[in-house]
Amino acid sequence: MSSQTPGPDPHEPTTDTTALRTPNEAQLRASAQDAQGARGGRGTLHRLRRGTGDAARALAARSRSGAVRSRYSIVPALQMTLAGVGAYTIAEQVLGHEAPLFAAIAALIALGFSREPRLRKVLEVGIGCTLGILIGDMVLHVLGRNLVTASLVLFVAIMLARFLDRSPLLAMQMGLQSLLVVLIPAPESGIFGPFSRSMDAVVGGVVAMLIALLTPRDPRREPIRELGRLVEELTGCLRELATGIRTSESRDAWHALIRSRAMQQQLDEASDAVASAKELTLYSPAYRRHRHYVRRMDRVADQMDLAVRSLRVVARRAVGVIDHAALSDEGSQGLAAVLDDLGDASALMAEAVQDPGRGYRRRTAAAQERLAAIAEDLHPERLSISTLEGEAMVMLLRPMVVDLLVAVGMPHEEAVEHLPHL
Repeated sequence: MSSQTPGPDPHEPTTDTTALRTPNEAQLRASAQDAQGARGGRGTLHRLRRGTGDAARALAARSRSGAVRSRYSIVPALQMTLAGVGAYTIAEQVLGHEAPLFAAIAALIALGFSREPRLRKVLEVGIGCTLGILIGDMVLHVLGRNLVTASLVLFVAIMLARFLDRSPLLAMQMGLQSLLVVLIPAPESGIFGPFSRSMDAVVGGVVAMLIALLTPRDPRREPIRELGRLVEELTGCLRELATGIRTSESRDAWHALIRSRAMQQQLDEASDAVASAKELTLYSPAYRRHRHYVRRMDRVADQMDLAVRSLRVVARRAVGVIDHAALSDEGSQGLAAVLDDLGDASALMAEAVQDPGRGYRRRTAAAQERLAAIAEDLHPERLSISTLEGEAMVMLLRPMVVDLLVAVGMPHEEAVEHLPHL
């Protein structure tokens, strides 16, 4: 007896298996939207994480720089605190003035916020604050308290501040001080009567001057640091310029030119540091023994300014020489070797500048010897240079080498004698 497989019931609904295996258009669109939404969510999360990471790094960098600023500001902050509180206490306890606010204000403005306050600047600003308050008291005494008086006192104080210093902060400080002179009633009691505030300003200026003069510090520290940075930057420029000439890559020469132009701020900071040290060794008996070393640093700063100016001209000329292929291979190698030697001599100068002890003379003597040897080779024929552009480069290097020789203590006439005759 054979068994038969039953066939499908004609009354039962059939299922299309092809439709089950192949998704329709709506399903495809839904799947694509789900995938796009997932990618969009992951992209938003990634951007959020990246933004959070950038913000955290920026905050960490600002925190580090703020910590460095705070660490270097401890001494100036203590100086300003001592000046303000000390001037107020002297005017109140010794002179018997009631609430001598202008003693503290004048002391803070005169001392300013700097690691190495300039004595002359402290004196000038202190005198300016005193004159501003005195003029305000006199105008108030004659014209009385009104809008015309306030305008006149404020204008005179701002103009006096601009005469004393180019800093806009000083103009704002003296302007606020003049407004306080007009707004706060003048005291009638006391030894100086309505001019007690002028005497308070004198007390503040004297206290600021004494603190700037008597604060224990080494006057050589700032010049050593600033000049060391300056000479090290000069060394880097010379070596980068040598690389550009050796490889005929004008981009390196452009970098050296840009770096040499950016050295102006370092030159100004070094000059300010040396000037501050000169004033301190001149007026403070405790530091007068350092005046000869500071004079040497003053000579180095002056000659470095001349050398950097020459370097800018050399670097600018080098860009054109490289772009126009104006040097032969032998000439390029010879000129690059001279610049490398100058970089080595500059490195010796940096070591000498940063050594205030007995090693200074030994290091400067080594730098003199190296620079003198370089000067004796600064002739186009000795460097295998025959083109006009190359000869111009050699001519521009000669005064720079002389400036560096003078910077390390050689007399100018002797330095010039090391140059070969043309």
